[in-house]
Formats: sequence, structure tokens, C-alpha cells
Amino acid sequence: MRSDPAVDYAPAVWVEASESNYTASDRPEAYPIEYVVIHLTTDILPVMFAKFKDAAERVSAHYMISATGTRIAQCVRERDVAWHSGSVWYNHRSIGIEHEGWTDQPVYTDKMYETSAVLTATICAKYDVPVDRDHILGHVEVPLSTHDDPGTVWDWDKYMNLVGTARRRIRT
Repeated sequence: MRSDPAVDYAPAVWVEASESNYTASDRPEAYPIEYVVIHLTTDILPVMFAKFKDAAERVSAHYMISATGTRIAQCVRERDVAWHSGSVWYNHRSIGIEHEGWTDQPVYTDKMYETSAVLTATICAKYDVPVDRDHILGHVEVPLSTHDDPGTVWDWDKYMNLVGTARRRIRT
């Protein structure tokens, strides 16, 4: 892992995914960014970083946030298409954010919610994505998804309030 001044989101560190696990692109020119998809790792960050670096895995996300909310890693540039939602159409039009945790355990900390909300609000401001539940989705809400993350313990009301508050503070 290394710090990279060219990350799309300044608080993040660069932990690059294998080029075999995403599609190089020129978004938003090639495809509009219209959604943010919220994920849950169901594993610890080092394991997820290893998966994203393994060319055989065929999976990635743009960002990963630690359960404590003290670490943000960018694994795929926002201009590129991460393979995170299970839908090619949604992958092309979204930014994927993984959160360290497990669907059956309420491990989400206030700091994680806050850190993620500011990142999501920043993405929404940058790409003019509406801050609402039609555009900020859980992985489970992507059509034909085979996943149930971020799970029933994810507090959508709390999260959306935090995103809304952060978005109002960000100048576009």
C-alpha cells in the first residue's frame, strides 16, 4: 500500500486492483456516473485487497472503508469501471464503495458511517448524483443481484441523513 497524490479522493490511499479486475474507461465522458453502490466486504480488508489484486477473482470496487472508519483505500480510479455490482450496466454507471463488515454482525461504527457519508457526498457533488435512495443503492438493490449486502443492520436513515448533511457542506 502506498500513498498516491493522484487518488480521486484526497483522504484515500492507493491500493491498486489488478488491471484484470476492472475496465479502463474515460468516465464520465464514456458513461455517466449516476449511482453510488454501497457494499459490505464480508471479510477483513487485507483479504479483500488480496482478492482485488488477484487477476483470477474478477472483482473490484472503487473504494474500501475500514470498520473503524479510519482508513479509506481507493483501488480503482473513478474514471474506470470497477466490477462490483454484478451488473455490467450498473458497473458502468456507478461508483462502488465497500465497507469492512459482515451482514450478520452489527459492526458499523459511527465513524465508518461518517467517513463513508462524506465520501458518498463528495462523489454525488462531483458527478451531480442526487442524494436519494434511488441513486444511492445497496448492492442488494441492484437488479438481479445475488448479494444481500450491506445487510439488514445497515442503518439507511442514519446514512442518508449523514450524506445529506455532508452534501450541503460541499461546494460544487
